[in-house]
Amino acid sequence: MSEEEIIRLARRGDEAAVQALYRRYAPRVYATVRRLAGDAALAEDWAQDAWIQVIRALPRFRGDSKFSTWLHRIAVNAALQGRRWRERRAGREEPLPDSPLEHRATDPVLLRIRLERALARLPDGMRQVLVLHDVEGYTHEEIAAALGIAPGTSKSQLFKARARMRELLRPAVPAANGE
Repeated sequence: MSEEEIIRLARRGDEAAVQALYRRYAPRVYATVRRLAGDAALAEDWAQDAWIQVIRALPRFRGDSKFSTWLHRIAVNAALQGRRWRERRAGREEPLPDSPLEHRATDPVLLRIRLERALARLPDGMRQVLVLHDVEGYTHEEIAAALGIAPGTSKSQLFKARARMRELLRPAVPAANGE
């Protein structure tokens, strides 16, 4: 069955079609939300919120854009909405100290963990702009509209985020090069 047929059936409320869409796109939605959340538990909650919004809005999906684009936009908005809700409800949290890793710095899993930890240590604004621009490919104008900031602020936050990531990841570079 084609994707268009699955979407058509899902728009009509066909449960099997909705499940098929979920199986196909759930990993992509989670990955998008995870990068914005900076935390696996939050990402699970926000991805679930995104899917609830998708299922509710599915009958109104007109097909003006690709389904994946529409779904991605909902996922990003769910993460941003979750972030705003969390900031309103909770004060600043103290991050847990990094546990020392006694493994080779070239291990891809450990490099990924270092990257995720460094990303999580960025201030929220920097992390959001970095993920939306460098990972998701949004323009500064799109980021500005989504976050309610000026495009210049987006550019500044991106510059600062990249510099901070270089600083946070610098200790891994000599070890990764075998020095």
